[in-house]
Amino acid sequence: MKKTLLSIILLLSSFYIVNAQQHYCIIDSKYILDKMTDYKDAQGKLDNLSKAWQEEVDTRMAEVERMYKGYQAERPMLSDEMRKKREDEIVTKEKAAKDLQKQRFGYEGDLFKKRQEFIKPVQDRLYNAVQKMAAQKGFDMVLDKAGGVTLFYADPKLDRNDDVLKILGINK
Repeated sequence: MKKTLLSIILLLSSFYIVNAQQHYCIIDSKYILDKMTDYKDAQGKLDNLSKAWQEEVDTRMAEVERMYKGYQAERPMLSDEMRKKREDEIVTKEKAAKDLQKQRFGYEGDLFKKRQEFIKPVQDRLYNAVQKMAAQKGFDMVLDKAGGVTLFYADPKLDRNDDVLKILGINK
C-alpha cells in the first residue's frame, strides 16, 4: 500500500516538474488582427466584394421572381406550348442564378479565393511574428484564445506523434 501511494506521489510530482519546465503563453489573434491596418483593409475589400456579388445574385433572383409572377398572371391565357417554354425559361434563369451564387459563395468559390488572396498573407505575417516572439521569449507553446482556446504554435521538439505511431506499430 505504501509503495503504491509512494509511486503515485512520485508520478504526479514528475508530471509537475515536466510541466513546470515548459513555458506557455496565450494570445488573442482576433485582437491582434483587429489592430493590423492591412487586415482591416483586406477585410474591407472582402466585404465590398461580397456585398457587390450578393447584389448581383439578388438581382438575378428578383428577375426570376418577376418572371414567375408574370407567368402566373398570364398562365391561363397561354397555350400548353407557351407555358412549357416560359417554365423552361424561368427554370433556366433560376438555375443560372443559383449557379452564380454557388460560384461566388460556395465552397472554394470566388469569395474563398479572394479571402485566401487578401487575408492569408496577413495571417501568415501574424503567425511568423508569433513564432519569432515564441523563439525570443523561450515559449514552448502559444495558445490562441480567439474562438476558444486552440494551439497556435508549439515547439516542434514537443511533438510526440512519432512516439505514438511507434507504439501503434505504424512506420512513417
